[in-house]
Amino acid sequence: MDLQLKPMTRERMHQLYRDFAFDPDIFMDMSLMKEYRYDPARVDALYDKRAQEKNSFAFAIVLGEAVIGEVGLRHVDTEKKECELSIHMQNDSVKNRGYGTRAEKLALEYAFDTLGMEAVRADSVLKNKRSQRVLEKVGFRFVREEDIFRYYRLEKKDWRK
Repeated sequence: MDLQLKPMTRERMHQLYRDFAFDPDIFMDMSLMKEYRYDPARVDALYDKRAQEKNSFAFAIVLGEAVIGEVGLRHVDTEKKECELSIHMQNDSVKNRGYGTRAEKLALEYAFDTLGMEAVRADSVLKNKRSQRVLEKVGFRFVREEDIFRYYRLEKKDWRK
């Protein structure tokens, strides 16, 4: 598997969103789900917004030469040595193949080994069982359920590459 994390660039973000599709599992209220349509101006605006975020790192998930998802480390708190992991895969064609699991492991390795984090948080909407299985597979422990989310945490001392 030639999967890598590369810094998110404007062009990589466009590659991601050209063939993006919403995942129904991220919508607890299906009436909120609309068909996704690629809009270059909106992708540029999203890239610009993310580029302004302080204390975050955005990576493209790249398989060969193709951008198949994005993973982020956000809300990096250097005093508490904690951050939050997020991931989005491009569409169903790249799901259930181990790519998300591998990308999360690479992001965790970066968080713990490069950034010096002691803990990483993550969450998942209740109905997104696939996301919850991946979080648990890479070592996250369930913390609590609140409203429509399940919250997870992984301590560096419990991390196994």
